[in-house]
Amino acid sequence: MTDILTIEQLEEIYGTAPALASTAKEADALTPEYRRLVESSPFAALATVGPEGLDCSPRGDERGVVRVVDARTVILPDRRGNNRIDSLRNIVRDPRVALLFLIPGSGTTFRISGLATISADAELLASLAVEGKQPRTAIIIKITTCYFQCARAVLRANLWNPAHWPDREQLPSPGQILEAMTAREIDGRGYDADWPGRAAASMW
Repeated sequence: MTDILTIEQLEEIYGTAPALASTAKEADALTPEYRRLVESSPFAALATVGPEGLDCSPRGDERGVVRVVDARTVILPDRRGNNRIDSLRNIVRDPRVALLFLIPGSGTTFRISGLATISADAELLASLAVEGKQPRTAIIIKITTCYFQCARAVLRANLWNPAHWPDREQLPSPGQILEAMTAREIDGRGYDADWPGRAAASMW
């Protein structure tokens, strides 16, 4: 195995500098076109960093995963989850975050890097309520860098093509995973049977 340990080694392998299209797209605020991409995205992966290491958390919302406040600010409601609050713990100690947005049916993805704070402001949380249920907190992200990513990764993955999706029957269910991880302390079949009802009651 040949490990790459220096920037010079990397540059020797990858050679030429990025094309203009790869650098001109980077901005320090949302352009009108970038705002349309963000507001069309119901799903993003949130990356954070803390003393214990890195975390990447899926985030989704049917009305757009973030609220765009202005060209340099987006708000991510912290909807119901598993209460691990790994991302929030990280943000309290290190404000650096990144978001990768997916847009169903589109090969284009969008990236935001910035600095985050966590708000429990009552008026803000009330404005983010869905079906009468407020998030417990909201993550306010000040954008430092943003740009779109070309479609190659999504195209290679055939992400939106059902013909290339794996057979769900061949995938382990959450209940099966938990049963194996807990030496059967959790009943996998019961967990899976109860999940649709639990999800419906705790979606927001």
